[in-house]
Amino acid sequence: MGKGPQKIWPDPAPDTFSLERSLRRKGYLQIAGLDEVGRGPLAGPVMAACVILPQDCDYQRFVDSKTLPEKARTLLYQELQQNGAIISIGIVSESEIDRLNILQASLLAMKKAVIALAKQPDFLLVDGKFPVPMALEQQTLVKGESKSASIAAASIAAKVERDKLMADYHRQYPAYGFDRNKGYPTAEHRKAIQTHGPCAIHRQSFKCVREYIANNDQYED
Repeated sequence: MGKGPQKIWPDPAPDTFSLERSLRRKGYLQIAGLDEVGRGPLAGPVMAACVILPQDCDYQRFVDSKTLPEKARTLLYQELQQNGAIISIGIVSESEIDRLNILQASLLAMKKAVIALAKQPDFLLVDGKFPVPMALEQQTLVKGESKSASIAAASIAAKVERDKLMADYHRQYPAYGFDRNKGYPTAEHRKAIQTHGPCAIHRQSFKCVREYIANNDQYED
């Protein structure tokens, strides 16, 4: 028996908009979710998204981007853009990651996303353990994508935008398979680094890339 059509939509989420509603009752009107993507890759930037959802959105559709197939992420991102969500993106380059470290770079990407938002938020819901280094009221949430629809929407926006950027980089650096691995350390990607050496968007402070540079005296950035 052949396989049926691929399921692209998740089962309905629990009430992941309760935090936002509770904050609104306390007087906060512009509540933004924040998430980042790209902490683990060997190449490319870390990116963050900041999203303010409209109150009447179908929040149950927004779940952790890692649980969604690519088609669903793309459709949901389009839905966000077309239905009144306020979205911004923050990017921190691989060279900044090498200079700062990945944690500080991730927090900086989040800060950049907040600053870029068209409407200033008055409360941030932040994925993870660490607050964004800025003077805004905020709450951190470990595994926040499963607890806040605003954070889940931010995870989708950040993932779609970063995947698009890595597809563009693949056209510039086709040897590394960035269209497939998005810069993550797959076996294919690690082998390509050993064969071709790092390219301009590789993170030189990350182990696989750092070891190649240390073992190849002729390597030039």
